[in-house]
Amino acid sequence: MSMINLNARARGLVGVRADAGNAAQILAELQQTFKAFKDERDKELKDINAKFADVVQTEKVDRINAEVTQLTKALDDVNQALAALKVGGGAGEAADPVKREHSDAFKAYFRKGEQNGLRDLEVKAKLTTQSDPDGGYLVPEEVSSTIDRVLGTVSVMRQLATVMPIGTQTYKKLVNMGGASSGWVGEEEGRPETSTPTLRELAFEVMELYAMPATTRTMLDDGIVDIAAWLADEVNIAFAEQEGAAYISGSGVKRPRGLLSYDTVANSSYAWGKLGFTVTGGAAGFAASNPADALIDLYYALKQGYRGSASWLMSDPVMAAVRKMKDGDGNYLWAPPTAAAEVPTILQKPVYTDDNMPALGANALPIAFGDFRRGYLIVDRQGVRVLRDEYSAKPYVLFYTTKRVGGGVANFEAIKLLKCATG
Repeated sequence: MSMINLNARARGLVGVRADAGNAAQILAELQQTFKAFKDERDKELKDINAKFADVVQTEKVDRINAEVTQLTKALDDVNQALAALKVGGGAGEAADPVKREHSDAFKAYFRKGEQNGLRDLEVKAKLTTQSDPDGGYLVPEEVSSTIDRVLGTVSVMRQLATVMPIGTQTYKKLVNMGGASSGWVGEEEGRPETSTPTLRELAFEVMELYAMPATTRTMLDDGIVDIAAWLADEVNIAFAEQEGAAYISGSGVKRPRGLLSYDTVANSSYAWGKLGFTVTGGAAGFAASNPADALIDLYYALKQGYRGSASWLMSDPVMAAVRKMKDGDGNYLWAPPTAAAEVPTILQKPVYTDDNMPALGANALPIAFGDFRRGYLIVDRQGVRVLRDEYSAKPYVLFYTTKRVGGGVANFEAIKLLKCATG
């Protein structure tokens, strides 16, 4: 199948026919294509070992490898679309009469600009965030949950990390650094005082993220806009793209602090507050011989207690390189999903792609492996705020939508990195 046809088909499946049958169909083709990839890759390796390397054969392997990548992304897209179809469908109207009144008033504000005492209704419905620097009104709970769920289907780190709603500007967490001691004693022996544990405080600040979708007054007047679905669809791309980049490389200034913005140290010299790394064995990529050893070293750099729920994170181009690797027994490290709702695995651990992760290159950190749910924390300040503006871009009505979010590493032991270096 050509790449053009494959991309077109993926778009059609996601946009028009996102259902379980299509997911199963893509899964079957993915498994079949990966089998073809392994056969052709084995032939390529055999020719290289026989010093009869064939450029055409190498190009064929790369083409099939790219098709595996596209099929994997198509399967992810369909699964995400299936998840998104469920968003908002079961939320219904708020059961609490006060919250239902707020919801009705917000819809009138959204369509007509009528405020109807919305500020007082926010307080009565216990939706106030105690901060209103930019004006606007909090969206109803069902609209907020719709936006959050859609973001959860398109943001990889939101899928992997712990997401905690908070009602304050800062979330503080105490981490036990160890130090508590114990001992064995006889029945009549004394119990001397033991040392106390050392606690360290981590603080996560929330920052403001915004989007400003627009629609026409006619659409609003005609009442054909499903507010929850429309807002979620309009802001999810802007929010997800900004969040996704910040969770990987954000500086922590006016945005969350990203995974790769922390100090790193060779895992043999690991210390709390830094992320440990192992090396690829190559200055700007993987070692020429036994490249899979780098992934195995990274796997075992993570403590056993974290490996049970660990997963891999890398970009698609890096995954394409990893897909060619074998272990010492000749088995490919990468394996396709065994069911439509699952993801590929490396060394039997799930692998997720995020193109915010770096490419292979000197001193780059292209792969992360760890228990992200324990290792990275995303904090959401409760409430999405919308300010209606019908004057700045007539005849369009703008909806200045803000969300306050933060993030950072919560457990430095739970995540390890792979660095492009020889040692």
